[in-house]
Amino acid sequence: MAATAHADDFALSRVTPSARRPWFGIAVQRFGQVSALSQFLLGATLGYSMTFWDAVLAFLLGSIILEVIMCVVGIIGQREGLNTALLARWTGFGEIGASIVGLAIGISLIGWFGIQSAISAESLEALMPGVLPVWAWCLIFGLIVTVIVAFGFGGMQWLANITVPLFLILVGWSIISELSQHSLIELINSPAPGPEITVLQGTGIVAGGLIVGAIITADMTRFNRSGADVVKQTVLGVTLGEFVIGLAGVLLAHAAGSGNIVAIVTSSIGFVGLIIVLTGTLKINDWNLYSSSLGLVNFISTAFSKNLHRVSTTIVLGIVGSVLAAVGILGQFTEFLIILGVAFPPIAGIMVAEYFIVKRWRRELDATRDSGRLPATAPRLVPATLIIWLVSALFGYFVTWGIPPISSLLLSMVLYIVAGKLGLVRGIGTATTAQVAEPTTEPAR
Repeated sequence: MAATAHADDFALSRVTPSARRPWFGIAVQRFGQVSALSQFLLGATLGYSMTFWDAVLAFLLGSIILEVIMCVVGIIGQREGLNTALLARWTGFGEIGASIVGLAIGISLIGWFGIQSAISAESLEALMPGVLPVWAWCLIFGLIVTVIVAFGFGGMQWLANITVPLFLILVGWSIISELSQHSLIELINSPAPGPEITVLQGTGIVAGGLIVGAIITADMTRFNRSGADVVKQTVLGVTLGEFVIGLAGVLLAHAAGSGNIVAIVTSSIGFVGLIIVLTGTLKINDWNLYSSSLGLVNFISTAFSKNLHRVSTTIVLGIVGSVLAAVGILGQFTEFLIILGVAFPPIAGIMVAEYFIVKRWRRELDATRDSGRLPATAPRLVPATLIIWLVSALFGYFVTWGIPPISSLLLSMVLYIVAGKLGLVRGIGTATTAQVAEPTTEPAR
């Protein structure tokens, strides 16, 4: 059974000590996630509306916010060896709340998987016009990513080892090609080409651009060997990703006087620019599909008491996402996915407040960690958590001053701590936990 859990990437169990990995390899995956095409686009967006030095400050502040969230949430995932949706059962949400978390993750990320597949398909059609229609490229690209993710964390590590260096080489080529036509000093000191935004707004864009990835960071850090490894990989991966790729986008936007980075790289270096689009999309899309499958597996486990195999779930979700991208449906759901995204920051706030401060169910996790088992039971429903989650998400959506994702996260923490001190955080009903993997007493390395 332990071997089965290992093959299924521990979708419904703790990661065993023997399956933990060195931090640098995971840092490559983190860097690949942060340095994806979306980060290039984010840099161009800031560069079009900010001076270079204001953009540097926005990236600095936004990166600090993201790294703090990733480190704190990531350390929880590393300690417990649990993915986000499963961990939520004992960090404030209970079984029903955790299943809703899993469903939200599944819907949101498979939606973005389809949208990213469509972006790559359009690039492939431009790269090889007339060879295949866009819908066919959607299917091909989506299914390639699906096959890779079906192999689990190891397959994604293999993908990162190839695409991350290639992406960096190609980005370096595009920067040299475009910026060689301009004076670097002039670009750094030039005004914003477009309508200006403030540093605070820029910080919000940087933090918001990766906030969902920060919330589900336990999906990645559960394979780390120590909390120190979580910090090292986060600081290295996020800092390099934000500043190297983000600031490259800023300079390119200043050089071209445009915020459309895809148009910039494809017009200036053609074929290589399109390959940049593809490699940059590949490395973020595998994590979209991976975390989506983990979320859905946990939802089905709770809602229907059926333990789906992660590989089978990945294949089904990958096919569904690819088909929806091919028929163009997902393009109509972008606004819905953005709205759904405001639900994620309060999840982290509640989990952190429960695990480190309120500790209503921390004892159950502590008692079973060394044995490698899950706690025997979990609260069925925690009404206070669901109310706090809803209030905080609505606050993040309707209150636009400051940095909405961070505001909603902090509000959820405060409300949960207050509710915990008042004795309002209580579980209704008890759910028995299915034990998927055999316990292991092998010490963590």
